[in-house]
Amino acid sequence: MDRRTWMQLISVLAAARPALTQDRPPVTIPPPPPTPLPPAGGRGGGRGGQQRPLRVTREQVQAALKLLGLEFEDAEIDMMLRNVDNSLSSYLAVRKIDIPLDTEPSFVFHPGLPDRVPIKGPQRFETTIPAKSTTKAPSNLEDLAFLPVTGLAPLLRSRAVSSTNLTRMYLERMKKYSPKLLCLITLTEDLALQQAAAADAEIKAGKYRGPLHGIPFGVKDLYDTKGILTTWGAEPFQKRIAEYDATCVERLYKAGAVLIAKLSMGALAQGDLWFNGRTKSPWPTDAARAKGEYDRGSSGSSAGSASSTAAGLVGFSLGTETLGSIISPSGVCGTVGLRPTYGRVSRHGAMALSWTMDKVGPICRGVEDCAIVLNAIYGPDGHDRSVGADPFHWEPRKPLKSLRVGLLQSGFDRFQGDQKKIYDQALSDLKNTGVSLTPVEYQEDLVGIRYLLEAEGAAAFDDITRDGQVRTLKGQAPGDWPNTFRSSRLVPAVEYIRAQRVRTKLVEKFEKFMADWDVIVIAGSLLTTTNLTGNPQVVVRCGWLEPQAGQPGQGFGGGGSPWRMLGFLGKIYDEGSPLRVALAYEQATEWHKKTPTLIA
Repeated sequence: MDRRTWMQLISVLAAARPALTQDRPPVTIPPPPPTPLPPAGGRGGGRGGQQRPLRVTREQVQAALKLLGLEFEDAEIDMMLRNVDNSLSSYLAVRKIDIPLDTEPSFVFHPGLPDRVPIKGPQRFETTIPAKSTTKAPSNLEDLAFLPVTGLAPLLRSRAVSSTNLTRMYLERMKKYSPKLLCLITLTEDLALQQAAAADAEIKAGKYRGPLHGIPFGVKDLYDTKGILTTWGAEPFQKRIAEYDATCVERLYKAGAVLIAKLSMGALAQGDLWFNGRTKSPWPTDAARAKGEYDRGSSGSSAGSASSTAAGLVGFSLGTETLGSIISPSGVCGTVGLRPTYGRVSRHGAMALSWTMDKVGPICRGVEDCAIVLNAIYGPDGHDRSVGADPFHWEPRKPLKSLRVGLLQSGFDRFQGDQKKIYDQALSDLKNTGVSLTPVEYQEDLVGIRYLLEAEGAAAFDDITRDGQVRTLKGQAPGDWPNTFRSSRLVPAVEYIRAQRVRTKLVEKFEKFMADWDVIVIAGSLLTTTNLTGNPQVVVRCGWLEPQAGQPGQGFGGGGSPWRMLGFLGKIYDEGSPLRVALAYEQATEWHKKTPTLIA
């Protein structure tokens, strides 16, 4: 089949519509010569029983079927032609319908089994933050830059530090260090100072809203913020102004938090490359530091959220994960990342990549910070139909012996040398907290259904794929979105639905595995499985190992990251248990206290 015939085949599967922009002409492909009509009948038809000429040929349909690994008889294909041609008309008609970017499909994925009984009863939530604090502010406020929320909140509540001064400190650090880290897209300075002044007034008046009151934060630039640029890190949307606040942003405002920055993200939620360059981890190699440079990418599309939090440029941040975009940059930048249960937090007002896999979660400098942020943003909002109403329980003093904790042994057995020593020590430290670890095994037997994510992403950004704007993205390699979106146009609806049914079987299998455990301790395992099943996970630092040249398998973190990470998996709608075990480990070790020396 020559190239011209191939392009005609593509037109059957993805005929182009007029471009969305006035300066880009529509792409059209001349139809092939008409073929003899099959017998009248079937769908469609013209006036007076006359049928219009077909725009598809037997050869084109045969080629398309071969591409999909299917063969039908000639007579069967001839009978298909009219239906295929009528479907093409339907596709073209549907493409003319204006669908706002924030419109979700009418179907919804819910994690867990159909007979799952939602958690009932009132929420149980407490923190380790003391009700009163006598801590005084340091002479240099930058000494507070790396404190977790649990350390900043008492200072604000006691008015030892004002939100205004704390906000100014973070704003100045962001201005100073973000140019080299490339972690900032929009600084919201005026809004931040207004919110900080309001927080100070409320706290002075005794109207304390809780541990996030007055805390400066940043969000991945896929969360809509009314009247402020929300670019999705992508060239076609650099001038996009949001018309309303995303639900989670609105809820953080309600908690009294102060928005100072829209943080960088990989274009359309892929990797760490955006329209101004690649976001960096604040932990460069020694060679790069000597040159005054950062040389490690921050990994994962929540790149700016992890980088800025690790660098002490915000008090905490929000990211999203579809397939590793909270876990991965947290591993590379050395932050605590929480990927909540799918459907725990509303995605209303957040850019969609995969409607059945996207998850909203916090990236912080402490485990309990993640619990505090999740508590502020979770729950139904009347917009996102995937969100469950189960209460979130956070009990930081819950006895560890009451939790059933499994250890996915195979993930740790693969380590050798210095990495093995690090993980052996980490597990020893965890056991010393009183956690009882029982080795468990789970055999991953995933078939290739990642194309679920890719097909949904292609649907989300089909308009810019067909009008050519996707060609303006910096990433144009075979593994980047432009090629993926184009390739995913050839995923049949039948195969997509079959894959979702395979996913149902995967959920059943994993639910059976998790039935006996509250928490599973892992090291870089089950990422694809748990993003498909929707289970929550938290990651924390557990060691440092500078990669050697040519060293394979850098462990949990990847991308040449020096940080080794422990992961804690939980049951759906139970983030509290993995967070509790992670907190025990954090309190027993010193890794969370390590901070980078930044390069201005």
